[in-house]
Amino acid sequence: MKTLFVSAAREELKQRVISLNESSTPVWGKMNVFQMAKHCTIWNDWVLGNEEFIYKQDFLGKLFGKMALKSNTKDDKPISRNMPAGRSFTVKEKEGDLNAAIAAWIEQINSFEKFSNSNFIHDFFGNMTDEQLGIFAYKHNDHHLRQFNV
Repeated sequence: MKTLFVSAAREELKQRVISLNESSTPVWGKMNVFQMAKHCTIWNDWVLGNEEFIYKQDFLGKLFGKMALKSNTKDDKPISRNMPAGRSFTVKEKEGDLNAAIAAWIEQINSFEKFSNSNFIHDFFGNMTDEQLGIFAYKHNDHHLRQFNV
């Protein structure tokens, strides 16, 4: 399975990110290309621990998170369309510097080579193994690139 802890998967994602531009339009969902890129940078910062985050699992996650995690990391099946973004990762600004967001996103993808955020707890899935985290991080980034047909 593809994981952001493997160089080839990181390189593939970076090439796809680079292909985004102001005229990229979504195949599904409500976000424009800037909002999607910004959403991904916020999410990646959360996983990488690049800012001060409070890591804790939500109540529903404690009930269903492990089952959902296993379902989402057992194979290469992409994340389903129109999955809701968590409140912390919703980008309200409709416009911004797409090139800066893309540059930050690429830098974050590179950062997964030396991942070291032992404090990370997914808000729904809870504690994740490195293998699960690498797979799901790849799938999350892939999901949003597929959203824009790249």
